[in-house]
Amino acid sequence: MSQTDKKPVSGIRHNKRNAPLRIFHGRMYFALQALAGAAWWLGIIKLPGLREATLGGLDPLLVSAVDIPLFVIGSALAALNFRWAVWIAVAWTTLVAVAMVIYATVTTTGGLGAVLMIAATVGSVIAGALILLGTIPSGRLLTGPFVFNSSHTRVRNQLLIRTTIQIMVFWGVFLIIVPAIINSFEERWNLTVKFPILVIVAGFALLAFGTVLGVWSARAIANFGSGTPLPAAMANHLVKRGPYAFVRNPMAIAGIVQGVAIGLFIGSWMVIAYAIAGSLLWNWLIRPHEEADLKRRFGSEYDEYARRVSCWIPNFSAPEDDEDENDADEASAVDEASAVETGEVDTGAEASDEQQR
Repeated sequence: MSQTDKKPVSGIRHNKRNAPLRIFHGRMYFALQALAGAAWWLGIIKLPGLREATLGGLDPLLVSAVDIPLFVIGSALAALNFRWAVWIAVAWTTLVAVAMVIYATVTTTGGLGAVLMIAATVGSVIAGALILLGTIPSGRLLTGPFVFNSSHTRVRNQLLIRTTIQIMVFWGVFLIIVPAIINSFEERWNLTVKFPILVIVAGFALLAFGTVLGVWSARAIANFGSGTPLPAAMANHLVKRGPYAFVRNPMAIAGIVQGVAIGLFIGSWMVIAYAIAGSLLWNWLIRPHEEADLKRRFGSEYDEYARRVSCWIPNFSAPEDDEDENDADEASAVDEASAVETGEVDTGAEASDEQQR
């Protein structure tokens, strides 16, 4: 690997010619947010049920006196490209989201308002970045263990152990701890919806499917790519076998399926929304950086692979490269030789393994 290949990729170069289009998208979001805010306040006046679900026991008149100028009018002015209004709309939306979360948690009322304001905050922050910066600085998220870099070890057993630890930590945090926290808020805010038993069974089946796909994908990275799913220890070879022969992002698909399945299994629509929102954010903010890194490291090989294999929709009729198996065997031999030279494996043990084979 050349010295250039060793440099981590922290982002991708954004085409400045696309900045006006991104700014337009941000302005259109604030325009829609202003209309939605106005419609919501109209509903507050006409529909007592909506007022109770979103404001709880808060005085609508008192809240509207502040929220309409800062949220509705502020969003409208941001849509008209007043940059100072962007800061006001984003700051106020964030403040209200935090306040509503606290209020709903303490009083167990107004939970729907908290959810809506959390969603509005995420949208406002993204739209605000598009207007003020002309892009979303998602590359800043790629720090620490999330900086793209190739794995320093190529010993298969070590890679499999590290991969197992990584997926256990990842699944434990994002599929157990975070959904449990979300579900606890959902129950506290009285937003639970009872799911039919067949939906819960379907969730269990989807969870099993997603787990098998995730394990299969992770093992393919270790076995055929000499790497791990962690960005800081990525594959040294382009993985085109296993589930990667049919779709380019099987690990991401597995994570989405697992997240939705957890929501179905525990009967939480907020967990399902969390899984879907997380997948969309990953697709828009992180995937472009990952693909740029793959293109930089593997060049035309990745271009041909991306042309042949879809990003999200599995294509089981896609032809595999005739040389895939030979390439994998050759890569394995190179990795083993490299490991021997660096002292990562014992030559006697390698010889014994070769005799057994």
